Amino acid sequence: MDAQKPGDTDLLSSVGGLEDKNSLTSATFKGTRIINFHTVEVAGRRTLDFRIAHRFGSFNSGWYNFFGIDGGASIRLGLEYSHDGRFQVGIGRTSVGKMMDGFLKYRLLRQHDNGGMPISVTLLTNGFYTILKDPNVAANGFDRYQKTSNRLSFAHQIIIARKFSDKLSLQLSPTLIHYNQTEVTSDKNDVFVLGVAGRYKISKRSAITVEYGYRPTTNYSQTKYFNTLGIGYELETGGHVFQMFLTNSFGLLESQFLTRTDTQWKNGGIRLGFNVSRAFTLGAKKAAGY
Repeated sequence: MDAQKPGDTDLLSSVGGLEDKNSLTSATFKGTRIINFHTVEVAGRRTLDFRIAHRFGSFNSGWYNFFGIDGGASIRLGLEYSHDGRFQVGIGRTSVGKMMDGFLKYRLLRQHDNGGMPISVTLLTNGFYTILKDPNVAANGFDRYQKTSNRLSFAHQIIIARKFSDKLSLQLSPTLIHYNQTEVTSDKNDVFVLGVAGRYKISKRSAITVEYGYRPTTNYSQTKYFNTLGIGYELETGGHVFQMFLTNSFGLLESQFLTRTDTQWKNGGIRLGFNVSRAFTLGAKKAAGY
């Protein structure tokens, strides 16, 4: 495959930096997200990425709620920055659970076009902090959020991807979710999820994307949850990436959509959603690879 092609790199010059064009695979994915999942990509050198994520209500809410459009929505606003094109930091605020989040992302390995390294590997760690108030303080006689640590949860991922051709990229993301405090005491604090995702390019600037989170163990909670599944369409327009998709997940953070998705596709528990990303370059970039 070519290291770079027109349409792959005008936006991706702000994703992954300006590495050696003759050896490092470029544009495995178009941006740092597929739908909900992080991709193996990292923002480019001295690049600030402003992100808006939005999910509507579920289709099975019916015509009265215009199939979820009138219903309650989930929204996340985020800022993400990389100085060197390899290490990225991000912060965000999500309406679901009144959650603050922050993450660190590090590109460990990069796929080579001319042999050598066959895959790309990126490490990701997330922290989540809820500012919810306990609505049952008076009834229970105690505040479940009395300790600051009870408000925290975490997600740790190893993201492994390969660009098989100019059109097809696939990714695995083994993930460990940890809750300092569970919904009920019998629930498990740690849950393992295997994320699988892919992107198939259908034109110079557009692609079809799919992601799926498989939970090998489903008895970690007394509440019944389902595997997350998303199918989307992605369009790159200069400095923007616009993604529109269908997903059964209402939550926008790994501790929400990977382990606490409570609707499913087969009964209409599907939601229309979109992501918008706008990248800004802060200062001049240095054309050095790693």
